Amino acid sequence: MGNGIGVTWLEDALRDIGRQMEQAIGQALSAEPRPGELTRPERLLAAMRHGTLNGGKRLRPLLMVECARAFGRMDDGVLVAASALECLHSYSLVHDDLPAMDDDDLRRGLPTVHKAFDEATAILAGDSLLTLAFDLIADPAVHPDPAVRLTLSRDLARAAGVGGMAGGQMLDLQAEHKTLGEQEIRTLQAMKTGALLRYACEAGARLGDAGDADVMRLRRYGEVIGLAFQLADDLLDLEATPEAMGKATGKDADAGKATLVSLYGADKTRAILHQLVDEAASLVGELGDAGQRLSDIAAFVAFRGH
Repeated sequence: MGNGIGVTWLEDALRDIGRQMEQAIGQALSAEPRPGELTRPERLLAAMRHGTLNGGKRLRPLLMVECARAFGRMDDGVLVAASALECLHSYSLVHDDLPAMDDDDLRRGLPTVHKAFDEATAILAGDSLLTLAFDLIADPAVHPDPAVRLTLSRDLARAAGVGGMAGGQMLDLQAEHKTLGEQEIRTLQAMKTGALLRYACEAGARLGDAGDADVMRLRRYGEVIGLAFQLADDLLDLEATPEAMGKATGKDADAGKATLVSLYGADKTRAILHQLVDEAASLVGELGDAGQRLSDIAAFVAFRGH
């Protein structure tokens, strides 16, 4: 796997969640209108499919599924919730790739949505994926208790919005060619990248009806995963080739963006990654086999590509 851990179950799990997400999102993006809809424009659906059904690690759905599994929940309703999160994540990528944002031509080795279609269609595709996410998270299959579904919906909105992912993207745009301190960089990254990863873990625990203490423990695990993911991504942007990444690399340095790698250098960043993996393992150590699986995912996130 190139992640330094060589865990067979994780290779299988990533393949399985990828297949399950392709199926679940594919069904959600079928041509047949749902109750309350009039018609589904084919070009818009095609752009939404292009932005979602194109591979990827499916890490957020995997984290949600594994965190729910840790508390005994393994039915298809978890996959519906996971597909909601993946639709929202995919919307953010479609919009991030736009010329006004990160201006990327490639995503996962394929043309980005605005390149494969056009900018207006890409904006609408992102808008539609965002709203589809809240349609899916409200599905009764997600949880029989409407109060739980409302909590999941509210938490998803906050993870994605002005105080989460979108706000983090704003801070990232403002950070170009500025000198930021460690805490400022960590806050930016915890919002832009970490918020949805944290949500995946916290929501997974809620789906499994975990107690408050366990929900908070899995929330912290998600925060650790989020920081590890961004640190590893920054290292890959610095060191990996565009062919290996399936997208342009070196763009952070070119844009003058502040990262912990630029602040500390690669060696210290790797040391921090090892500390984060250890913390993740300690947070889930009491969860038995499920905790070991979550520890394996933390190591994969931190050391992927190396």
